[in-house]
Amino acid sequence: MTQAWLNRIGTAVPPHDVHAAFVEFGGDTIADPHQRALFERMATLSGIQHRYAVLEAGPRPRDTVLDIGGFYRRGAFPSTAARMALYGPHALALAMRAIGTLDADPGTITHLIVASCTGFSAPGLDFQIMRAAGLPDSTQRTIVGFMGCFAAVNALKLADQIVRADPDSRVIVVNLELCSLHLQEDFQDVPKMLSFLLFADGASAALVTADPTGIALGRFRAAVIPRSQDLITWHIGDIGFDMHLSGQVPGRIRRWLPEHGAELLPPEPPALWAVHAGGRSILDSVQQGLGLAPDALRYSRDILRDFGNMSSVTLMFVLDRILNDPDARGPGMGMAFGPGLTVETFAFARP
Repeated sequence: MTQAWLNRIGTAVPPHDVHAAFVEFGGDTIADPHQRALFERMATLSGIQHRYAVLEAGPRPRDTVLDIGGFYRRGAFPSTAARMALYGPHALALAMRAIGTLDADPGTITHLIVASCTGFSAPGLDFQIMRAAGLPDSTQRTIVGFMGCFAAVNALKLADQIVRADPDSRVIVVNLELCSLHLQEDFQDVPKMLSFLLFADGASAALVTADPTGIALGRFRAAVIPRSQDLITWHIGDIGFDMHLSGQVPGRIRRWLPEHGAELLPPEPPALWAVHAGGRSILDSVQQGLGLAPDALRYSRDILRDFGNMSSVTLMFVLDRILNDPDARGPGMGMAFGPGLTVETFAFARP
C-alpha cells in the first residue's frame, strides 16, 4: 500500500503581537480585586509570551479593547456579519503567506483541503485560495469546517487517504484560524477572559504526497471521552462565535488517558510527540496522564510560548518545529483534542 508523507509545512502569523496588551487590558478591566489577581496569576502561569492577531492592539482609547478602526468598542461589539466581512480578506492574505513559504509548484497540485472554524463564506476560502495560488480549476477541494482544535488531524487524515488511494495525488492542506475575530464582551467573567487569553491567529500550509521525504504518516485513531460533550462548545451567535471552554477539560483528559490512552498509541513507543498546544494545563495533563518524560512535549510547549493556541493551526506549527529540528528522528505520536470531548491521534515517523 502507498505510504503518504507530509513533505513540508509553511507557516504564517499576522504582524500584531497582542498578548501583552491583552494581559494589561484584563488587569485594568476586571473590577473585583481577587478575580483580577487570579487573572494576572493565570496569565503568568500560562506559558504564553506571544500571540498574534489581525487586529492591532494599542494605543488603546478608553472605550476600545483591540483597536482596528474601533472594531471592538465597549457596549457595541461587532455583529457576526461584521466579523465575517473581516475574515474574508484577512484569511486569504494569511493563508497565501503560508502557501508562499511552502514552495510547491501550483500546477502539480491535485487536491486542496482547507480547515477553519473561525469563518465561512461561499465561494469559500478553498475557492479563493485555488484562484489566488494559481491552482488548476480541476483541483478537488474539501472544507473541514467547525471542528475546532483537532481539525488539523482530520485534514491530515483526508490527505493521507487521498494519497493512499492515488499515489499520483499531490495535496495541499491549509489550516487557517482568526480567533481574534470572536472576542466577546464578558470582561467580568474570569473563566471567559482566561479562554480569551489563550487564543490567537495563524495559518499553515502542508504538502502531502507519496514522495518519501519529511514525515511518514501512520495510523489514525479517534475516541470520545464519555460524559464530556458539554465541556467544549462553539456556537454561532449574533455577536460572533461564542465559545465555552470548561476548566474541567484538563482534569478529564488526565483521568482518561491512563486507562484508555494505550489504545490510541502505536506499537512502537514514540520518541517524538506532537500534541496540540491547547494550553499549559492541557499539555501537563497529557504528560501526567501518559507518564511522559519532562521534555517529551518540548515542541508543543515552545509553540504555546511563542504563538499561543491558534486552534487547528497549532498542531501544524508543532509538526513544523519537528521538521526543522535535524535531531528529531524516530517514531512519533500526534494528538489533539476538541469538541466532544474528542481525542484524535495519529502515528508518524521521521526517518
